[in-house]
Amino acid sequence: MDGYRVPVGRHRVEEKIGGSLFIATAERVSSAEEAKGFVDAMKREFRDATHNCHAFVAGPPGASASGMGDDGEPRGTAGPPMHQVLVHCGIGEIAVVVTRYYGGTKLGTGGLVRAYGGMVKRCLEEIPTTFFATSEPVALTVAYADLSAVKREVEAHGGEVLSELFTAVVGLSVRLPEESKTLFLERVSRMATMTEE
Repeated sequence: MDGYRVPVGRHRVEEKIGGSLFIATAERVSSAEEAKGFVDAMKREFRDATHNCHAFVAGPPGASASGMGDDGEPRGTAGPPMHQVLVHCGIGEIAVVVTRYYGGTKLGTGGLVRAYGGMVKRCLEEIPTTFFATSEPVALTVAYADLSAVKREVEAHGGEVLSELFTAVVGLSVRLPEESKTLFLERVSRMATMTEE
């Protein structure tokens, strides 16, 4: 079955390195917009930190929808080593922010690369993941009155809502594991008009 591992919930690890406190926080993101929202949320939570560096892969492992940022650290010493770890870790749809509270000791270029890359590795060693099965999206047209019930069925069958379009009715694009798709379609066929994309 086609698919890949994705994070379950938010995960955080901390470590003191050379007097500085490093905090790595990881979360699942399925788009660059979600990744930006997560990074912004971490910057608000740790607004008093010296740096909040980030990297993300917003699709399957190694996907081109990715990004990184050094947030004031010397160029290439934080975002790139973090991104390198994410690209090769085998986990998809993931963003990591490594927060640093400077402790008075300079780590040097090599020390920063090791610290930021190492924090991501440590976070990934402990993060809970689940297998996400990929399949072709299903397009649904749903009455507003049935929207909540259809969304519950999507969740119950291990799927996710990819997009919603609100007009006279609600257009949904959902992705489900192949083995769940037939049963899902049978269960919601009484309340929705559907076409597979």
